[in-house]
Amino acid sequence: MWTGATVIERIDWNDKLFTLRLKARIEPFIAGQFIKLSQERDGKRIARAYSLVNPPDAEYLEVLAVHVADGLLSPALHTLNAGDVVDISPKAAGFMTLDELPADMGKHLWLLATGTAVGPFISMLMTETPWQRFEKIVLVYGVRLKEDLAYWQALNQLAAKYSGRLTLIPCVTREEMTDGLSCRIPEGLENGSIEALAGFSITPTDSQVMICGNPGMVADSLSWLQGRGLAKNLRRAPGQITMEKYW
Repeated sequence: MWTGATVIERIDWNDKLFTLRLKARIEPFIAGQFIKLSQERDGKRIARAYSLVNPPDAEYLEVLAVHVADGLLSPALHTLNAGDVVDISPKAAGFMTLDELPADMGKHLWLLATGTAVGPFISMLMTETPWQRFEKIVLVYGVRLKEDLAYWQALNQLAAKYSGRLTLIPCVTREEMTDGLSCRIPEGLENGSIEALAGFSITPTDSQVMICGNPGMVADSLSWLQGRGLAKNLRRAPGQITMEKYW
């Protein structure tokens, strides 16, 4: 059930937020899926799910994590450096993928994420699939502080590459943001500031919305979207909203 993954690089975004780049053999995966990292301690197996940030064709695996002081696994992961080994599940899982979106619904893709839940969306954006399917894409990235905006440089490089097609909207809640919004994502939806920065509206006809993050953001954003006439995307009843709570 487990195989070894060797840390080949570590990136510290701040004193708690970090990326581990890993070398491991796992089965092919779809952008948006997650793996599990694990350690055995005192005869007990501790495992936690982490979305893969890298695109499926990368030669490495990459996870974005935050050190939670009382967490069961993250404090140990936070001590890992190049050359260290951690157990990894050999097969990725999860349905937060573009394959799950209705093929014939929507020309605009909205991605709403908080914190480390931006990981699966970065993986998607680094593939060709969303650019082949959608005319325009908006990534709304909610964090507490500016320093929590992991991969921000890489995201801006993507925005430059797909000029006019990718809009990045940071929502920072605990400090002023001059080149973004200083609010929670649901508040930015409610007051219209997110749509204003995007330059177009979220509608049942034109939009597919993927939400990934803390349960409060997911619930509040879902409520607002349903008020706009959008519906959950189910296999038996295709809709416009696909979501995943991150804990």
